Amino acid sequence: MLTILGFAMIATFLVLIMMKKMSPIAALVLIPALFCVFVGKGAKLGDYVIDGVTSLAPTAAMLMFAIVYFGVMIDVGLFDPVVRGILKFAKADPMRIVVGTAILAAIVSLDGDGSTTFMITVSAMYPLYKRLKMSLVVMTGVAAMANGVMNTLPWGGPTARAATALKLDASDIFVPMIPALAVGLLGVFVLSYVLGKRERKRLGVLTLNEVLVEEKVEETETVLVGAGSGASGSGASGTDKATGGSGSGSGTDADADAEDGDAERFQVLDPNRATLRPKLYWFNALLTLTLLTAMIMEWLPIPVLFLIGAALALTVNFPHIPDQKARLAAHADNVLNVSGMVFAAAVFTGVLQGTGMVDHMARWMVDVIPEGMGPHMALVTGILSLPLTYFMSNDGFYFGVLPVLAEAGAAHGVTPLEMARASLVGQPLHMSSPLVPAVYVLVGMAKVEFGDHTRFVVKWAALTCLIILGAGILFGII
Repeated sequence: MLTILGFAMIATFLVLIMMKKMSPIAALVLIPALFCVFVGKGAKLGDYVIDGVTSLAPTAAMLMFAIVYFGVMIDVGLFDPVVRGILKFAKADPMRIVVGTAILAAIVSLDGDGSTTFMITVSAMYPLYKRLKMSLVVMTGVAAMANGVMNTLPWGGPTARAATALKLDASDIFVPMIPALAVGLLGVFVLSYVLGKRERKRLGVLTLNEVLVEEKVEETETVLVGAGSGASGSGASGTDKATGGSGSGSGTDADADAEDGDAERFQVLDPNRATLRPKLYWFNALLTLTLLTAMIMEWLPIPVLFLIGAALALTVNFPHIPDQKARLAAHADNVLNVSGMVFAAAVFTGVLQGTGMVDHMARWMVDVIPEGMGPHMALVTGILSLPLTYFMSNDGFYFGVLPVLAEAGAAHGVTPLEMARASLVGQPLHMSSPLVPAVYVLVGMAKVEFGDHTRFVVKWAALTCLIILGAGILFGII
């Protein structure tokens, strides 16, 4: 019964948000509360929610201060050279922009944290997609898939969980998987090329001047209706300012300059914004490098690192308290949206785990495996990793399901290493799971409905997973 209710709860949640009948926050809270009553454990709902909130509180804290930290780094210009490099490659060609999105997401994913990857990628690429009227779900889908492949890095989480659950060395799991994962990442780049070609066919290829002419018209219309001050009203991130023409002098500069001036102005972030701190560039770069190194080396818990990093970044770059308050206010919308979503997800995961639905669903999935599939348990595990890591947390899968699957595989001569490697296959799909806090950073900053993102990305992410699985089998890794 709990198995049926667990799958029904997840299916109800996905259907309602994909049909846009409920907002994700409302669905994450109300649907599990209702099913908790159906299970007959409504009296314990408070305990389940508190347990879920307690378990996700460090994640929420990490996201809050990570958004502030990277928001400040974007404001002060740390990532401007990266943005200029991507823009130089992408120009105004939709195909190049989509491919550039995948490349940027993959590079930034080396830090092992999905939230920071999405913050940097969306901040860099969002204005470009908006200016060219490109599909934003293409951006979120490509970024999620690239990050999903890179999430298998030993410091990314899944590999460490698999190693811990099966008492193996993480390097023994990951290093042999590199060829298969490389094929998977190549598959993401090829897919981004195909999706970019589709966007190019839909929109055509614009020159920088054509884009800037359209932008100038939009800015003129904004001034005529007396909304000039509202163009940068939300201020949720430094990128919003770039899309609204909020820099007072940038329009006149573009009118006066020729093609070189236009190309210089065609940047994601206003090169004349007041928050730039060019004299502190190397300090900010060293601070960020130190922060990422500390994350990888696990010197301190990640929430503590970002808390300290955000405090240092604000204090050094904006020593005056009014300026610090202004930066915090500029990023408050993103902080509130993301942290609120995480705490709402805590209700969902708390009910799933507290009622025992996750355990019953895992056992059912293991029990339905035919006996004849025993010698092929690595393949079975790879296939099962797609739905299981999508419908439950990595902790639930790697610590609850993988040991059971590994035990069944061992009975048929399948080694734990093969099982551990196969369990990593589903990560490109997992990164778009409604139970992954980072995905709400992605869709929130990109201003994309979660349901739209899900409808678009599931099929492509599943294909990426199968490419990795096929490469692993072909290379004899799995």
